[in-house]
Amino acid sequence: MVVAIASTLAFAAIVWVTVLNTPGWAQVQESFFDPATAIASFPRIWDGFLLNLQVLAISVVTVGAAALVLAILRTLRGPVFFPVRAIVAGYTDVFRGLPFIIVLYLVGFGIPTLLNERIPPVVLGVTAVTITYSAYVAEVIRAGIEAVHPSQRLAARALGLGYVQTLRRVVLPQALRKITPPLMNDFISMQKDVGLISILGAMDAVRAAQAETSLAYNFTPYVVAGILFILLAIPTIRVTDWYTERLRRREQTGSIL
Repeated sequence: MVVAIASTLAFAAIVWVTVLNTPGWAQVQESFFDPATAIASFPRIWDGFLLNLQVLAISVVTVGAAALVLAILRTLRGPVFFPVRAIVAGYTDVFRGLPFIIVLYLVGFGIPTLLNERIPPVVLGVTAVTITYSAYVAEVIRAGIEAVHPSQRLAARALGLGYVQTLRRVVLPQALRKITPPLMNDFISMQKDVGLISILGAMDAVRAAQAETSLAYNFTPYVVAGILFILLAIPTIRVTDWYTERLRRREQTGSIL
């Protein structure tokens, strides 16, 4: 306890000397942490943040559904399904390697041009998030499916269960328990990336902060938007840590003598 208090005080002293006590800190505080600007810009940023939450809520469903289909197609057995597996593998390779902001540009400006009609930014944002994150999540689900021991499948088939029943009742429940922590990490990453839909013209939290910054000549609105995204991520991060620790204790219980 004493060591923890001493190290905390030492860290606080270092922060004070290297940051708070520097000549430029007053100007930084005025430009980035002005309370009056934060209060004035908060309503508009909050309205934009609700748009980010809407895109996130829809994307969670669409990404989960698309990723599950991709993972199942990737794990199909037999030579006859080789073209399907190859196409899905190519899809996941491309969109895991392609920067998300490029996908946003391609979707946001390519699809409306292709269809020659105006599409709401929310639809375009959800589409871009789904295309990108379904590739990441599909690989996580595929790894979970393949981590289930083959004897589980054989036992289920011996009991008379078909392929779909085996997948739904035996394989997926075991796989989901194993992959929940990495799935939560992907969800945290997705929470941040929905803020990039501002480049599509959506008046989300980031675009609202940009507008407020141009009016106030102050960068505090960006800090306000950042804090909202942090507050959104913290509960998920804590739940992820709790669940990971719970799984670790559960798996190590049998090894303690």
